[in-house]
Amino acid sequence: MAQLKTVTLAGGCFWCTEAVFQRLKGVTSVIPGYAASRVKNPSYQQVCTGTTGATEAIQITFDPSIISYATLLEIFWHLHDPTTLNRQGNDVGTQYRSGIYYQDDEERNIALASKAELEKSGTYKNPVVTEIVPFTNFYEAEDYHKDYYNQNTRQGYCMLTISPKIQKLLKEYRNDLKPEYAK
Repeated sequence: MAQLKTVTLAGGCFWCTEAVFQRLKGVTSVIPGYAASRVKNPSYQQVCTGTTGATEAIQITFDPSIISYATLLEIFWHLHDPTTLNRQGNDVGTQYRSGIYYQDDEERNIALASKAELEKSGTYKNPVVTEIVPFTNFYEAEDYHKDYYNQNTRQGYCMLTISPKIQKLLKEYRNDLKPEYAK
């Protein structure tokens, strides 16, 4: 059995990023939560104040023999806007900042190289503002945040904000999807 790895990413609302990454082959779990918090085990209400230092994030457990860390980062870069500081669409505040929280030098180097490649590609006209910093902590979000999109696909936010990301994923990364999502 392959050795599973865990990566922590923040790309705005964790409902969006959870829905995207749980559809990928090789991903065994995606947990929404709060990364880089100055407050131990913050609540959603505390994080929303912007005073905890936490950002909405996900922890992805994956099998690197099926999907690489570099591929996860490629998808991360393309399915949110890494050029807006403390904002994703209508979600505004430090809790919506873009971030990669690396566990070791290898992850840091891959993240920095992928960011440099993205900037060189000209995909975005504005500079990438995603923070690439050492992992410090991650606290799981409350249960009602887990698997949110899959349980609430007809809810307005899901239809207007998350569904377009899922459609983009289907269009651009169909070969990386689990069979049940590649339809």
